[in-house]
Amino acid sequence: MEVLNAVALSRRPATAFVAVGLFWGCFAAYIPDLKIRLNVSDATFGLLLLCNALGLVSSMWLAPKIDLILGTRGLQIGTAVFAITFFLPGFAPDAFTFGLSMAVVGAASGLADVLMNARVSELEQIHKRPLMNANHGMFSLGYAAAAFSSGFAREAEVEPGVAFLAIGCVIIVMSTFLNIKISNRSLAGPELFSYPIWPILICGLVVLLAFMIEATVETWSAIHIERTLQGRAAEGALGPAMLGITMALGRFFGQSVSQTFSETRVIIFATLVTAFGAILAALALTPVWAYVGFGILGLGVSVIGPSGLALVGKYVPSHLRTEAISRVAVLGFAGFFLAPALMGLVSEFYGLRFAFLSAAFLSLIIIPLMLILRRSIRI
Repeated sequence: MEVLNAVALSRRPATAFVAVGLFWGCFAAYIPDLKIRLNVSDATFGLLLLCNALGLVSSMWLAPKIDLILGTRGLQIGTAVFAITFFLPGFAPDAFTFGLSMAVVGAASGLADVLMNARVSELEQIHKRPLMNANHGMFSLGYAAAAFSSGFAREAEVEPGVAFLAIGCVIIVMSTFLNIKISNRSLAGPELFSYPIWPILICGLVVLLAFMIEATVETWSAIHIERTLQGRAAEGALGPAMLGITMALGRFFGQSVSQTFSETRVIIFATLVTAFGAILAALALTPVWAYVGFGILGLGVSVIGPSGLALVGKYVPSHLRTEAISRVAVLGFAGFFLAPALMGLVSEFYGLRFAFLSAAFLSLIIIPLMLILRRSIRI
């Protein structure tokens, strides 16, 4: 009931979260096909995915100014533009074109991400209740549904470009419902460094690590199952689908838990669960055990990123919220694109098992960061 109420209060940004999740779930399921078509190594493919970060960082940094210009239609326009870019990586004929198209997708994704998180943070302040986990749970639902259905599409030999184009058409329709009335206070543009820098930096690092781990599973889980564990295409697609399903469950559960426990306690416990899941997936001998590991990892990592964004939204004044969230997002969402490149290099030299063990180590860095944050600002 708590989750349903939270989604009802934030139904418009929740729709945007579903829309963004639909594309990335479909994209994650099709990664093995994209890699084979481009005929590149793990390291090269990871670097191509890093091109996403170029557009992402620039658009997230500019998002507060764009938000101010577009006003109530900002999220609507941002989501529609994101949908229009979907077909680009699906039809890219070579590595150069693919990298360029991923930069364009990253720019559109970054803008939509900042705007939808800012709208949720504003609604949290208006209604005096946490809403972030429920909305990120809607992203995970869209992601899981798209990844699961894309596995069957791959079995039916549907080309990536056709699948991405279909998803894009669905999201353009969804974007028509995203005209949101927003408070002028949240759009005021602060001067550089006029907001508390340390909470933003620490929360940004926490979100960065969480999204790096999430992106590692999204990008490499299907390849791990199909190549390391000899699974079929549909079995490979179940890797990211399992992540999406358990992340949705974790975030919906986290929505209720956040009413009782502080975000810092939730994040510390979730980090331990995440590390255990990553280790189990790394050491799995069959696809089934890999699913279990990815599922446990998804339950843990699901609440870390949203809770980090919620923390900074609570800490800064309302007129600095969009600016602060955009700065955290620049750090945090870059993890989605740093991780594939980093783990691609690790996989190239040491294999995917070691890459997932590295993800477990990265997750544990979150705990001292949370202890520092709690001590410094007493949250």
